[in-house]
Amino acid sequence: MAITAAMVKELRERTGAGMMECKKALVDSNGDIEAAIEAMRKSGQAKAAKKAGRIAAEGLVVVQSNGSSAAMVEVNCETDFVSKGDDFQGFCTTIVNHVLEQAPASLEDLMASGLQGKTVEEVRGDMIAKIGENISVRRFSLVPADGGVVGVYLHGTRIGVLVKMQGGDEALAKDIAMHIAASRPLCVSAEQVPAETIAKEKEIFMAQAAESGKPAEILEKMVEGKVNKYLKEITLLGQAFVKDPDQTIEKLLKASNATVVSFERFEVGEGIEKKTENFADEVMQQVKGHA
Repeated sequence: MAITAAMVKELRERTGAGMMECKKALVDSNGDIEAAIEAMRKSGQAKAAKKAGRIAAEGLVVVQSNGSSAAMVEVNCETDFVSKGDDFQGFCTTIVNHVLEQAPASLEDLMASGLQGKTVEEVRGDMIAKIGENISVRRFSLVPADGGVVGVYLHGTRIGVLVKMQGGDEALAKDIAMHIAASRPLCVSAEQVPAETIAKEKEIFMAQAAESGKPAEILEKMVEGKVNKYLKEITLLGQAFVKDPDQTIEKLLKASNATVVSFERFEVGEGIEKKTENFADEVMQQVKGHA
């Protein structure tokens, strides 16, 4: 059967694949567009499976809100180049909107949920086949206002923050979210810091203070002071406000009779061990292999 330009055009529109790939699929299926689509999907899934083990530490953090809730998603790819492409960015926007609309309970539920006639996992596989890089929907956060205020802040495309507040207004919530993006607090208050974390820091401070040779009661006060300073540095309420370092976040909130219920901060690739290319070592290994 003759493969026409119109057939290739239709297959491209329905799959988003390249012209030559579409033409080959139509030739292989003897002009049967449905069979060509099925074969391309199977091929795409096979390609996606091969790429699944590759490290994806670049990507985007995207946020979206609808007045009653806010959603934030981190989607990873392998290279910064792909993260700037329209296809990848469109996929990220689709996913964050889907989270906002469907309110999945977990990442597993999100990936298994229906999207565009497929599951999100299948759409991800199609995107991997189209772009040629591993893509991972790494995590998401969905924060309902529940009668309070949700602050949303996106710093470029790599850091996003959602803050849930009782009292105050949207401007204050956004300021708090911006502060969290810049200052990386671990939690809201000192009460939320795990006891083992404090004990570990105290042990380190005690070992450092012991070198001073001062009496035990003095050492205890020195360590207590260092622990308190540490807690102020890592908790949101104890930190100095980035816009006005003369006041703490705790004082800022009290002035507006507001409290922070919770927050989420995503940064692209944090905690992912990136592959480092050492071309000199690679060349040496090749030279040794041929020796």
